[in-house]
Amino acid sequence: MRPSFFVLATLRVSSALAVATCLSACVSTGDGGTSLVSAAVPPVAAGEPEPQFMRQYVDDPTGQSPGTIVVDPANHYLYLVQQGGKALRYGVGVGRAGMAWSGTANVAYKREWPSWTPTKNMIARDPKTYSKWAKGMDGGEANPLGARALYLFQGGKDTLYRIHGTNEPGSIGKSMSSGCIRMMNQDVIDLYRRIPKGTKVVVLPVTAHSAARNANAN
Repeated sequence: MRPSFFVLATLRVSSALAVATCLSACVSTGDGGTSLVSAAVPPVAAGEPEPQFMRQYVDDPTGQSPGTIVVDPANHYLYLVQQGGKALRYGVGVGRAGMAWSGTANVAYKREWPSWTPTKNMIARDPKTYSKWAKGMDGGEANPLGARALYLFQGGKDTLYRIHGTNEPGSIGKSMSSGCIRMMNQDVIDLYRRIPKGTKVVVLPVTAHSAARNANAN
C-alpha cells in the first residue's frame, strides 16, 4: 500500500499576487550566476507559513536513502531524508512549472542570491513586465529567486527545474501560476547549507486530476 504521503491534498490557491511574485518563473536564459550581494533576509510575519508548512522533523514517508531530496508538489512539501527513518520536511509553494516535470535528477550547481533573467518567450508574452529585465536582475531581496537556488540536471542536461527562495513567504503551501518550487528564504538557506553539489533529487509526479485542478484555480 502506498503511504498517505502520496494521497492528494487539497491544493491551496494563492489570491492576488504582487508583481514580484509574477516574475517568479524559475526558467532563466543563463545559469543564474551568483550576484556579489549580501542581502538581509527579512523576518517572516507571524502566521506565515501555516504550522504544517513550517520546517520540522517527521517520520520519513519517502523510502529514499539519507541525503536525498524528495519534492512532493501535490502536497506542497519538500523532504530531506535523514538517518534513522526521519526526514526534515519543509513547506513549499508550487508554480505551474513545478507541476510540469517529475523524475530523478541531481543538483548540478547552487547559487547564493542568484541573478535572474526572463526567457525570450516570457518577454514576448508580457513585454511590459519582463522587458526591463532582459539583461538580467541582480540578486537581492527583490529578486524572485530569493536567497538561494538549486539547479537540477538529469543526465547532464538542464531540466529547467529549480528549487529556490521567494520574496513572497505568504505563497508557501499554495499553488501559483508561475515558478517552480519556492521555499521561504530562511528554509532554502538551511537546505543549501545541508546538501552538497550532486545531491540526488526525486520529484514526484502530479496526477492529471491534481494538475487540472491547479490549472483551473489559476
